[in-house]
Amino acid sequence: MTPDPGASDPGVAGSGTPGTTTPPPAKPSLLEQMGGLPGIAASTVPVVVFVVTNILFDLRPAIVAALVAAVAVTGWRVARRQPLQPAVSGFFGVAIAAYFAYRAGEARAFYLPGLIYSGLCGLAFLVSAVVRWPLAGVIWHGLNGDGQSWRRDPRLLRAYTWATLLWALVFAARVVVQGLLYRYDEETWLGIARLAMGYPLVGVALLGTIWAVRRAGRTPRPAT
Repeated sequence: MTPDPGASDPGVAGSGTPGTTTPPPAKPSLLEQMGGLPGIAASTVPVVVFVVTNILFDLRPAIVAALVAAVAVTGWRVARRQPLQPAVSGFFGVAIAAYFAYRAGEARAFYLPGLIYSGLCGLAFLVSAVVRWPLAGVIWHGLNGDGQSWRRDPRLLRAYTWATLLWALVFAARVVVQGLLYRYDEETWLGIARLAMGYPLVGVALLGTIWAVRRAGRTPRPAT
């Protein structure tokens, strides 16, 4: 009787090919779970709608338009079977901001949650750099699913520390500029500043992070 080769070769393991195993499916990165860059961009659409509508019309139409845009983005992602997390986060963010504006009866209150958020983020980035867990590296490698082993490389730790301080500066700039506009009730300029200091400053911080990390990669590892 001829023995069954699949019974004695553990490599078969249901794959149908002797000596091979089926690798486990790759775990999606945080960026993929958020729907990629389009998903992140979609979460900002309601804010853009509010800013533009408030400039062209008035507070109440702007609130309604922002909420409708948030619902539309969520429905669009459901129809395309895409991750809902960015759309849901954007919807709740807009809902909270709209509530602030409605209760205060003024458009500038719509931007108050964003100011508070920027202040907290700036503080978090600054503290993370001080305690040597720079958030620029933690988030960057988390988005790409690479883990946190980079902290054992002094060059990368130094590079991400400088990048984290750059991110802290970006958030601080938002708080200072938009905070002054909020204080003096310049709601139109506040909306414009909200847009101008969004993706453009994020792009600058991202480029700074990439430059710092690539420069660290070209620096020779110190002798031990």
